[in-house]
Amino acid sequence: MSEVSVVNRVSRSQVRSLADSFAVALDRLRAQASAPSDTAIAVAYSGGLDSSALLHLAHDYARLHGLALFAFHVHHGISPNADAWAGHCRDRCASLGVGFDERRVSLAKARSGIEAAARKLRYAALGEMCRGHGVRLMLTAHHLDDQAETVLLQLLRGSGSAGLSGMDAANSAPELLGNPDLVMARPLLPVTRGALEDYIKANAISYCDDESNLDPRYARNALRLQVMPALAQAFPGFQERFARSASHAQSAQRMLAELAAEDLAACLDGKLDNETLDVAKLRAMSLDRVQNLLRHWFGTRGLRMPSTAWLAEMVTQLIEARHDAQLLVTHPDCHIRRHRDRLYITPKLGELAGLRDPDDEGIFVKYARQFRWQGEAGIAFPDYGGTLYFDEAAVDAGAGQGLDPAWLRQQGLQIDFRKGGERLKPAANRPTRSLKYHYQACNVPAWERTRLPIVSLSARAGAAAALLFAAGIGMDCHHLAVGPAPLIKLRWQSDPAR
Repeated sequence: MSEVSVVNRVSRSQVRSLADSFAVALDRLRAQASAPSDTAIAVAYSGGLDSSALLHLAHDYARLHGLALFAFHVHHGISPNADAWAGHCRDRCASLGVGFDERRVSLAKARSGIEAAARKLRYAALGEMCRGHGVRLMLTAHHLDDQAETVLLQLLRGSGSAGLSGMDAANSAPELLGNPDLVMARPLLPVTRGALEDYIKANAISYCDDESNLDPRYARNALRLQVMPALAQAFPGFQERFARSASHAQSAQRMLAELAAEDLAACLDGKLDNETLDVAKLRAMSLDRVQNLLRHWFGTRGLRMPSTAWLAEMVTQLIEARHDAQLLVTHPDCHIRRHRDRLYITPKLGELAGLRDPDDEGIFVKYARQFRWQGEAGIAFPDYGGTLYFDEAAVDAGAGQGLDPAWLRQQGLQIDFRKGGERLKPAANRPTRSLKYHYQACNVPAWERTRLPIVSLSARAGAAAALLFAAGIGMDCHHLAVGPAPLIKLRWQSDPAR
């Protein structure tokens, strides 16, 4: 590690200009984040040049506005100088009177994917520290050159408009930060690294040099060390033009998101809790529009974004195949299926004890789960992929129909997956039929039947278990009572695909 200390050779007007523009940017970002005027702010502080400039700018701003300021440092432990960097950061914060905290994270020694792994762990640690100190606005030192690198890197990866949008001035990222209340702001995004270097010189601020920044094996370093200098020489001011392109891409992405939301609403049309798409309506759209809609659909469900090639193959299989085909496409996080001209996102059934349809040969849970109801509103059964709810039966014309709660408390109960041959009588005036018949009549897709459990009275010696309820169908009528007193009906809610 080298700790750099520099002297003032920059005009005070340049320094004042940066401080003023920083204050204006931070005022705007705090307003966008709806942060209370007395809320503390934090700086993600590595000790490098960029975050050192940010810390000092934020320190002056916080002192002027009467805000508490924290600096949070993440110790990756990769470099032999990591302890010295943490010590430098701690000392600088002590000299400024800034609250300091740090977290240590462990990274795999393999170089494959180390940048992505470090980023994920770093942001999770920052989110944890913000939550622990009650901070809702965290500042990072990303600047104009970082924005240009991001756009160029995404372009080289073949990203679409979402990737080419670059970084926003502020955003929440609960999946990355683990903190839904935290806003991450980048007040230096319009500022070049050169301007930050001038600010560091003018204020004689010491900072740390990370030797890994000189290693061209890392993609960003290769761009920063080899590509960006060539661009600067051939196209001076290219950073501003890249940022402008990113702004145009952000605008285009917002319009695509609005269109996707409208198309998704039209294709859901209220069926099955708004979780399936009408394939006929997808067929009426252009391929580009379908892919835009599907990416948006996956995003609303928290699924990883598929590649363009995978998405095109999915559209071909699930939309263009014949009407009566039962199709399945495997996504890394789930299955995409088609049934009766609708698309479904379903969990990978292998996660539920390797289940398969009882009408075929398959593997099943060996033993039913025994339990008793003690008045709970619901009981979660993770091994069966959902929660069993005990709802109060609706009362119609002064009477309801359901299970007597006093009787139900006394019964030994069991939950199981169907083994084949089970039968259910839904009402006194309706015949007893097999579960397979009821599933077909209720239009329950074949793959759903394998993950819908049944609830019965615990089997007694020499007698079969008496069926009370089959998820996806309803209650068996044999044990139902009628009366004005509160009665219980069972309801099954499967866990979501993720």
